Amino acid sequence: MYTYDGGVAVLDAKSLDSVGGEVKLEGFNRVNPAGDGRHVLVSTGDAFRVLDAGAWSESHGDHSHHYVSEPTLTSLSFEANKAGHVVRHAGKTVLFSDGSGKVESFTSADLTKATARPATEVYTTSEAHHGVAVELEDGKLLVTLGNEQSRSGIAILSAGKGQERQEVLRNEDCPGVHGEAVAANEAVVVGCTNGMLVYKDGAITKVASPDAYGRMGNQAGSEKSPVILGDYKVDKDAKLERPTRISLVNTETAKLQLVDLGTSYSFRSLGRGPAGEGLVLGTDGGLRVIDPLTGAVEKSIPVVAAWEESETWQDPRPTLFVQGSTAFVTEPATRTIHAVDLKTGEVRKSAQLEHEPNELTGVEG
Repeated sequence: MYTYDGGVAVLDAKSLDSVGGEVKLEGFNRVNPAGDGRHVLVSTGDAFRVLDAGAWSESHGDHSHHYVSEPTLTSLSFEANKAGHVVRHAGKTVLFSDGSGKVESFTSADLTKATARPATEVYTTSEAHHGVAVELEDGKLLVTLGNEQSRSGIAILSAGKGQERQEVLRNEDCPGVHGEAVAANEAVVVGCTNGMLVYKDGAITKVASPDAYGRMGNQAGSEKSPVILGDYKVDKDAKLERPTRISLVNTETAKLQLVDLGTSYSFRSLGRGPAGEGLVLGTDGGLRVIDPLTGAVEKSIPVVAAWEESETWQDPRPTLFVQGSTAFVTEPATRTIHAVDLKTGEVRKSAQLEHEPNELTGVEG
């Protein structure tokens, strides 16, 4: 599904045909999978609203039954003050409200029936900030540290409920902390303006940038790889930096590798393939496939025409979303979406869209 100015449209992932009626929703909206394979959370500013994508499966013995219905913006929502990041990990979905520091989490599968709002647990950070939180496999909670003026690092909180959680570990050597990703070894990372923090096996490790200012604010992880793919920016005074290098951080060795792609990209250009390969959509129109261990660019698949990133981050731009072995790429200039088969390296199908696409996401159904 994709957002456009005035709503959200839902497509069939195989045919790329529109399915059902469109969801009208004014303003700039962000979309994230809710984690249950059926629903999407729409960040509308004052709430995370639940959109039923209309496709789901139910287990029945040794097989599953599959169902479809018309996509619907349900009456379910989670109140928020500046709805921000949505993180899915360890069977939990965690919502972060930038305006209050509220961290609200629920069991992802509990949203499947969508007949009632699932029970949630709430923890509130000491100060509001543009942050993120991740629930870990052992029940602990990773939260960012900061306030409205600056952000400095992360804290690990004990397992528990709400404000009963106690801080067990922290690291404040991460100015401008932003984003999160999880690697195959359950390492959780966040980006800094001078590197990356890696939380693994009960310890936090700093992977420093080779430059005094070397920002890795956007990351993509994979359950098939210990390596995190990140962006890499070096001009702290730029209104919009158009970087040509990406970062690869090995969470097993805490080693950083920078790779020059020969083209710039945007924060919506990063993804991971089914085998953990790194994917970057360049402004030259090519989708690069990268070996995360060696940094070798194995191929560049031509997908869209050359484009230039807008200085306004909310503006539409070619966007990458990966589901299974298919990479979906939007092309706002032509109101087109392309489905790339990552196994063959070919564009499997393209389709004309009714609206200019902006954000892009999907569910497996």
